[in-house]
Amino acid sequence: MSLVAETTHHLQPLITDLGLILMTAGVAVLLFKKIKQPLVLGYLIAGFLAGSNFDFFPSITDHKSVEVWAEIGVIFLLFSLGLEFSFKKLMKVGGTASITAITQIICMVFIGFSVGHWMGWNTMDSIFLGATLSISSTTIILRAFDELNVKGKKFAGIVFGALIVEDIVAIIMMVLLSTIAVSQQFSGMELIQSVLKLVFFLTLWFVGGIFFVPTLLRKAKSLLTDEMLLIISIALCLLMVILAANVGFSPALGAFIMGSIIAETTQAEKIEHLIKPVKDLFGAVFFVSVGMLINIDTLVEYAVPVVIITLVTIFGKAFSSTIGALLSGQPLKQSVQTGMSLAQIGEFSFIIATLGMTLGVISEFLYPIVVAVSAITTFTTPFLIKFSTDFSDKLEKTLPVKWVKAIDKYSTNTEAIKSVSDWQMVLRANMTQIIIHSVIIVAVILLSSEYILPLVESSQFGNAIAALITLFILSPFFWALSLRRVAAKQVQVLMKERKYRGPIIMIVLLRMLLTLFYLGFLLNTFFSPEIALIALVIAVAVYFIFPKKLNGQYHKIENHFISNLNAREIVKAGRSRNDLTPWDGHMTTFEIAKESNIAGMTLAELELREKLGINIAFIRRGEVMINIPGRNERLFPGDEVCVIGTDNQVQEFKVYLDKHEIEIPEKAPETDLVLKQIELKNEEFIGKSIRESQIREKTKGLVVGIERNRKRILNPESHLILEQFDILWVVGSKKLLANFFKD
Repeated sequence: MSLVAETTHHLQPLITDLGLILMTAGVAVLLFKKIKQPLVLGYLIAGFLAGSNFDFFPSITDHKSVEVWAEIGVIFLLFSLGLEFSFKKLMKVGGTASITAITQIICMVFIGFSVGHWMGWNTMDSIFLGATLSISSTTIILRAFDELNVKGKKFAGIVFGALIVEDIVAIIMMVLLSTIAVSQQFSGMELIQSVLKLVFFLTLWFVGGIFFVPTLLRKAKSLLTDEMLLIISIALCLLMVILAANVGFSPALGAFIMGSIIAETTQAEKIEHLIKPVKDLFGAVFFVSVGMLINIDTLVEYAVPVVIITLVTIFGKAFSSTIGALLSGQPLKQSVQTGMSLAQIGEFSFIIATLGMTLGVISEFLYPIVVAVSAITTFTTPFLIKFSTDFSDKLEKTLPVKWVKAIDKYSTNTEAIKSVSDWQMVLRANMTQIIIHSVIIVAVILLSSEYILPLVESSQFGNAIAALITLFILSPFFWALSLRRVAAKQVQVLMKERKYRGPIIMIVLLRMLLTLFYLGFLLNTFFSPEIALIALVIAVAVYFIFPKKLNGQYHKIENHFISNLNAREIVKAGRSRNDLTPWDGHMTTFEIAKESNIAGMTLAELELREKLGINIAFIRRGEVMINIPGRNERLFPGDEVCVIGTDNQVQEFKVYLDKHEIEIPEKAPETDLVLKQIELKNEEFIGKSIRESQIREKTKGLVVGIERNRKRILNPESHLILEQFDILWVVGSKKLLANFFKD
């Protein structure tokens, strides 16, 4: 009975507190849904009211149990963010979003640290303040964009890209802050070691995860019910949490990484759907628990810092993000809209502040201040986004004309299409090979010495057996590191030029020397230096005797990895369904390419049923689904077209699409097509209409805009009369435009 009583004693506060948290979260959901305010803000206020601040509200009995629920909430919150993230999204983010995000983060870390130092806070509080102020809130921005219906605008794409970059920088920042907090010093060498350690494990986890996790889910697909898939997904998440914690990283980092790995699988959408209730449950628990940690006395005492930091957040983030967007080549209007959209803090700021509290390195007052600033900026964000268009127009009229012209000119020049040089492609391909294979080789050697060697060490030839097993596993990767040809076509072109021959040869030699170094490291791990040297010579000899086998083995491994990495896109591009189809027919989805000649034509004009025998089941155009489209329905670039037909008919349709796609050369030919800004001073054009000026005929160009007396005319009519000092925006051949408009 005593055991039961003791269990009940420990269980009761845990369950009671969870019940209180969920009850307050439920009330917050209903109330804030009714008044159309962000749920995150409702959770914070509900937690604040349910905390120990008000006697007339029920309050929690055990703060430790709330912290446990909050930590679980962070794990599932980061796991779900990872599911929406995907490393491939990061690779697709353009330079504009990256420059905007990084500029804003650097500025806000510096500003936050300076403000904290100015207010007399200690160094760690100032560092964590800068970090919390540097990351914007994805949740708040998405909701505001939905409400204001601005998702389709150009600046929204820049904001989404910047948020992706900020997410990964926040993860890196958490690792660096943990290092600084533990050492209590700012040693450059320790930070470099932390970054290298992070890169090593990120690469290892991502490569290993993509190789094994999609394969596991694909092989077990026929056995997986929704319940089992949910359990396996959570198990994989917690496994990575354990791995991350064991190597000294935050558990939240492990959850985020596993989420991003699963995001590359064909089951990603289904897992995201299944995990959503779990995420919502523990996300609510996390945000309510954040609200519970707010101390009303602390907020009253630090009311002035809250106001100061709120103003710094709004104006600092808006200004720094605007500057970042301008530096990346965006026009003034889009830059201002981007900056004012990112002027808030949110969930990652809470997580960073929680990290500081867990490590015990920040003062108690910082956490409630961060929460208060987040709550205020949550309210201001929709108004800032809505006001950004008018503000940018007013700013454009207020700024000196020279500044506006300079910004426009810089934007035009920066946005010109730039092709990646052959040398950059060769350098990038070789660096990728070196980093990935180095991480794999070092990881396998360390794991082998830790787990394989102890198993066979007691036998007579234990070290030799362990070394042979390790060498057998790594032999394809040794071959790839030293001899695999990458960017072969670009290398062939560059070798014709003398200045590139030396650097390319040096890169090849570096890869070979690294291979020898890792071979030596492997053998030295299992043998004495003398025996290792002899074994190295034998290993190199064997290595060069069987290059074809090693080549074949490596390509099998690489093809499996690439197949897993691209599986989601492949399934999306040619998703087959065997339901709803007669006999041996099936449904397959294709995407109409941007370069396709059939884009813009109606189904009647294409005569697909008459020519190929297929039927169109539906057309998906963005969020719009057109079921059983009529004969007058047109196809547009990017449309997903689902066709019904036999294997042969579907194959013929694929060939048909390929034939009607404009061929794109492997290396795009250089073009001198530019958007040029020209001020009319030549009397030859003044008083003539655009058509009479023959700009189009003689420059193969197009007048896309005219600026007259600081007013802009977009896509002017051809009969518009040109006046002196008009500024023309003309798209055309750089050479022809220069010859035609001579001063």
